[in-house]
Amino acid sequence: MKKGSKTNAIRCLEKRNVLHQVVEYDMDDEGDLSAQHVSQVSGIPVDMLYKTIVCRGDKTGVILACVPGNLEVDMKKLAKASGNKKVESVPLKEILPLTGYIRGGVSPIGCKKDYPLYLSDLINNREKISISAGRKGCQIILAPGDLVAVREAKVCPITKGGG
Repeated sequence: MKKGSKTNAIRCLEKRNVLHQVVEYDMDDEGDLSAQHVSQVSGIPVDMLYKTIVCRGDKTGVILACVPGNLEVDMKKLAKASGNKKVESVPLKEILPLTGYIRGGVSPIGCKKDYPLYLSDLINNREKISISAGRKGCQIILAPGDLVAVREAKVCPITKGGG
């Protein structure tokens, strides 16, 4: 997808008149997809970047988790919050068919299906967060409450060593 083109996530926010900002930056297709690298090339603080992890619960099926870029999902906490006994990350080869997004570009908004979304309760400490816009090299900055409302997300403690 070329720079400047709208993604499903951006179209969804525009359709709902949700205030947001799009930040585009150069991202090497074969390069480092870590939140730390995205922070460096985009200028967005790593703890403001919320990465989307595609997971599968043993009872509920596919779920999405969003946590700050400098932290990891605590799978036991996510399992408890989502009503599962066990939750695992989905293998990379399944991400595109499930979400419609490629690795490094999974957005919690605009997936093929609105999978249940669990957000780290650390968003309660932020005025704005950044999420993937649905392609590499593009982020959306918005108020956490707007993301919660758009996706009817559950805010809960799902990170290791914290919220």
